[in-house]
Formats: sequence, structure tokens, C-alpha cells
Amino acid sequence: MKSKLAFVRQPDSIPRKTAFSLRCFAAILLRLPPETEAHSTPFQGGEYNRIRFQTVHKSNLAGRSFCLGVMPIPCPHFKITIVKRSQGQSAVAGAAYQSGERLFSEYDQKTKFYNKKKELVHAEIMLPTHAPPGYANRATLWNAVEAVENQWNSQLARRIVLAFPVEVPKEQYLSMIKGFCQEQFVSKGMIADFAIHDKGDGNPHAHILLTLRAMDEHGKWLPKARKVYDLDENGKRIQLPSGNWKCHKENTVDWNDQKYAEVWRHSWETITNRYLEAAGRPERVDLRSFERQGVQQIPTVHLGPAAHQMEKRGIETFLGNLNRDIRAANSLMQSIRSAIRGLQRWIADLNEKKQLLLDALEKAKEPTLSDLLVDYFNLRNEQRSDWSSKAQIKCTARDLAEVMQAVDYLKAHSLNTVEDLNAAIKDLSQTAAPLRKQLKQNENRMQTIAQIKDAAAIHAKLKPIHDTFIKKNFKLTKDAYAAQHKEELDTFNKAVRTLMKLNGGTTVDCSALDAEFSALQSGSAELRSQLETLQPDLTELKNVRKYIDLVLNKQQLSTPGGKTPEKESVLKKLHEAKATAAPKNPEQQKNTPEL
Repeated sequence: MKSKLAFVRQPDSIPRKTAFSLRCFAAILLRLPPETEAHSTPFQGGEYNRIRFQTVHKSNLAGRSFCLGVMPIPCPHFKITIVKRSQGQSAVAGAAYQSGERLFSEYDQKTKFYNKKKELVHAEIMLPTHAPPGYANRATLWNAVEAVENQWNSQLARRIVLAFPVEVPKEQYLSMIKGFCQEQFVSKGMIADFAIHDKGDGNPHAHILLTLRAMDEHGKWLPKARKVYDLDENGKRIQLPSGNWKCHKENTVDWNDQKYAEVWRHSWETITNRYLEAAGRPERVDLRSFERQGVQQIPTVHLGPAAHQMEKRGIETFLGNLNRDIRAANSLMQSIRSAIRGLQRWIADLNEKKQLLLDALEKAKEPTLSDLLVDYFNLRNEQRSDWSSKAQIKCTARDLAEVMQAVDYLKAHSLNTVEDLNAAIKDLSQTAAPLRKQLKQNENRMQTIAQIKDAAAIHAKLKPIHDTFIKKNFKLTKDAYAAQHKEELDTFNKAVRTLMKLNGGTTVDCSALDAEFSALQSGSAELRSQLETLQPDLTELKNVRKYIDLVLNKQQLSTPGGKTPEKESVLKKLHEAKATAAPKNPEQQKNTPEL
């Protein structure tokens, strides 16, 4: 109980309900473009309100050949692992698990059986053309694989677990997985043993077990590597001081090269998207990580079964609270990025509309932002010409206040032209970028601290069991104890590996980690506050955009080919005022061209 109390989340500098209110206000303040939709779930049980921004632009798909209108699917499950004898794993056991068959292992003389009949849909072995037909029998195949591996730490097989999209009809799952296995594995010389599982819980998936050794044309297993002697510049062998010849090992096949993980993922991604398109679905998958996709988003922490069940019962956990903080940070950063992208797209559209306006004015003068705001004020008065006097006065006073506020902002920031406005938005983006980067670094370190503390708690809990195992002197009693406490010992070893990787040792200073976590949490809160200070500038820029869009859309219709007569611009009024103030002689007035 004490170890659990150590993971209770400390109070944030900003209360959760306050943070929720701020995010809702930000979502309203940073009004998204028409092609972006905001979805929110109600605030319940003290959890964060999760605001999800779903944008269907090509830029978000990072080079994928998707068209507008598709809907990205969160990255589906696709896990690649190696069946290792050093970890007590068995290829026969893996085949028995995924196929639901009762298989006898000749290596350890044990029967492997896992009842998977309720969820098993289909199981099949695919052989290359040169493989012996007897390997179509699952027990024969995997016992032969284990028999050829003599080392205690041999790699026996490759396991792939992948998810099917529920948007594709279930009857097409078999053709999907068979096409994938034939194209990527069987055609290369591997034997593929696959099984399709579906419990009916919305998580259909497939298990694939692959051989690691190549075969010759007679179906004989080939060695994984061969010895190659090193040669000098004269093409002769190099003799070592010991008298032996210098040599190295070369793999006979490159199936273990890490590049194939990307190749297989992309192949399954392509097949999945092809079936989704054939089914008339708008969804598309992308199996790349957030970083490779160019998605600036902090990944959440894996809760684990215990924490997941506690969260389902409404009990807050340390990792659950950390995930809620990460989601809140992602929501805020997404709001800022969406607003900046929207303004940048508006600037591009504004440049086009500006050219049309210059053509309508015969390229007399580029209008300033202040001129366009005056045009907006006059346009609003024209739209209310048939209103009552009282209503006109009230609305005119309101519009005047809004325009004066916008003009004051433009003057305060020296924004006179569209180019100045573009530069201001660029500076705003450059200011927000390092803040978002530092916030991401802080959240990543907080995630690491959470993993270290979780592993330390597991290490402290299971260390007595591990110490008892070490003290066993007789092999039979030691093996029996290891079999009895296999799950605890495996969990303890996993915690040790985590601590060695993240902490550099099993000794953990929890007080120092808590202090560092609190400092990072305070720093993240400060960074979020700085990002929120950028929102008033964004609000003013959006107001200017709204006012100018009304004017430009109105005057765009007034260009040749438009549907409404040309509107008298403010520039024309200024020229007329100058002509009235300094009257010319009749001959000069006659020869002066109209604007």
C-alpha cells in the first residue's frame, strides 16, 4: 500500500477544472478554418476535457498519396518480435498458441496447447516452391526448426502481430493476409504460418510466425552465417599473432536487417489502404511514428492492465494523471498550430484577393490595412441603410469601436501592408516553436521518470522472490521454484532492464526524481502560460482578417465578370476630396482621367 501511495499525483500549479476552462476558451477563441472540425467530450469524473482537432489536409499526411477528403486512422497495431530460446520461448509453443492446435515439442518433450477455438477464424501454412511438402504439417515444421538450432540462445522464428481495420469486411481478411505473406515473405524463401483471431470485441488481428533460415533447392536448411577470411591488399589471408587466420561472419540472408521492418510496415499499410478504398471508405492508415509523420505530438504512456482497470473504475493513477497532462499539452499546442496554419492559409488567399483589388483600381495604389478597415466600416453602414435610426446609431458605434481597436493594434505593431501582416504571423510562429519544443522535452522526461518509478516499485516488490531464487543451491529445487514463480521473475528482470536503461542502475533516488518531476511540471506550466499569452495577438489578427475578408469579397464581386456593380473605394473618395480642396481649371478637370 505504501508503494501505491508514492504514485499519488501531486497537485498541479493550475487546478484541473481551471485548465479545462482555459482549453475550452482557447478552442472558442482560436476559431478554426472551415475545413477543420473540433470535437469535444463533456467533462466527467474529474477527467480532462479532450478536444480533438481533425484536419484532412495533404500536409498532415506527410507525403502519402492520399487525396483531400480522406480521414487518417490512428496508427494500428503492428508488432515484430523474435522468438528466442534464451528467454525460454519456443517456436512450437508459439505455433500452438496462434493455431489452437495441440502440438508436441520434441525439444523439451512437452505438449503445447492453448485453447483458442473461440477466437480462431483461420490458420494456414504457406510454403515456398522448394520447401518439403511435409512442412505443411505444423508440428513437423516447427520441430524441424527447433531441431536445427543447437545453441541455448538461438533465435528460432520471427513473430508478427498486426491488426485488421474494422472498416474492411471480415470476409476479406483472409485475402489481405495471404497477399501480404506471399508478397513479402513466401516469395523471398520464408515459410509463413499465420492465424486470424477475432473475439468479436472489435479487435480482429492476425499472428504470423516466420522461419529465419533459408533453404536450398532440395529443402535443406542452410546456415544463418558463413565464415569469410579477411584478405590484405595482395589478396592473401591475414594471419594473426596466435597463428589463426583473421576472419569474420557474414549472414547468408539479410532478413534480420532493420530496413525490412519499414518495408513490411509500408507494404501492410499499402494493402490496407487499397482494401479501404475498394470498400468505399474514406479512412486511411499510416504506420509511421509521430516523429516520422511530422506530427508534433507527445505520445502518451502505456498504462498497463492494473492501472487501466483502476482508471476504468474511476480511480486516478499516477500514469493516468500523466497521460491527462500530456493530452492537455497536446491540445494546447494543436490549438496554437491550427490557428497559425489558418492565418498562413488566409495570408496566401489574401495575396490573391489583393491582386484582384489592385486590378480593379487600375493598379493606382496598393491599399493599406487601415484603408481596408475604413472600407469595412463604410460597408457595414451601407448594409444598414434600411434600419431604424436607433439601430443604426447603436451598431455604428459598436463597429466604430471594433475598427478603432483594430487600427490601434495595427499602429502599435507597425502593420501597414499585407507583407507586414505576413511578417508578424511568421514572427509569432517562430516565437511559439521553441516553447513547444521545450514543452515536449519536459513531458518526455516526465514520462521517463514515471517509468523509472514504476520499475523501481516492481523491483522492490519482487526482489524477495528473486533473492530466494538465487539462494536455491540444488538444480531441481531451483528449477521448480523458477517454474512456480516464472511470471514474477520475468517481471522482475524486465524491471531491472528498464532501470538499467533509463536510470543506469537499480538504485533509485525517489526523492530526487520527485523533485525533478515537480520542477519539470512547474516548467511545463510556465511554458503553457507563455503559449497562452500568444492568444491575444492571434485574436486581434483574426479580427483584422474578418473585417478585411468582408471588404475583399465584396470588391472581388465588383471586378469584371462579377455579379454586382463596382463599389466606390476609399481611394476614390480621397482623390475626390483632394480635388475639392484644390479645384483645377475646367480644361485640366476635363483632361483628368477618372480612377
